[in-house]
Amino acid sequence: MSTMLPAQPTSQWTDEQEDGVQEPEFKPLTREQAQQWRAGQPKLSLWRLVGVQWLVGLLAALAAGLLWQSGALAVSVLYGAAAVAIPSALMAYGLTSSALSRLLSGFAQAALVGFLFWEGVKVLLSVALLAAAVWILPEPNWIGLLVGLVLVLKVYWFGALLQARRPHANG
Repeated sequence: MSTMLPAQPTSQWTDEQEDGVQEPEFKPLTREQAQQWRAGQPKLSLWRLVGVQWLVGLLAALAAGLLWQSGALAVSVLYGAAAVAIPSALMAYGLTSSALSRLLSGFAQAALVGFLFWEGVKVLLSVALLAAAVWILPEPNWIGLLVGLVLVLKVYWFGALLQARRPHANG
C-alpha cells in the first residue's frame, strides 16, 4: 500500500504577489504634478484632424481626376471622402463647440455618453450619405468612392502615428 502525499500547488506568483500583501497606496498627484503631466501630453485637435481629412480627400480627388482624365471618378472620390469628413466635422462640433458639450464638460460619465452619442450620429450620417450616392452622383464610380472613403478613414491612423512619433514637450 502506497501513501499519497497531498498535492503541492506550484505557483508562478512571487512572494510580493501572495494573498494578503497590499499593493502600495494610491497617491494622487498634486496640482503642480498634474499640470506638469498635462503639459507633457500631446495636444490633439479634432478640427485639425477634420482639416487633414478634407485635404486628403481633395488631393485624392484631384489626383484621380488628373491621372485617369475622368471628372466622374474625381467627383466619386471626393464624395467618398466627404461621406467621412462631413460626419467627422459634425462630431467635432458636437464634442467641442456645442452648448451641450460645454454644459456637461465637468462630468466624466456625461462626456462618455456625449462621445458615444456623437459617434453614433457620425456612423448613421456616413451610412446615409453612402446610401444617397445613387441619387446625388450623376455617374457614381463605386471603386473611386470606396478609395476616397478608405483614404480619409486612414487619416485617423496616420494622425495617431505622427502623434506617437512626435517628441513630448518635456522629455
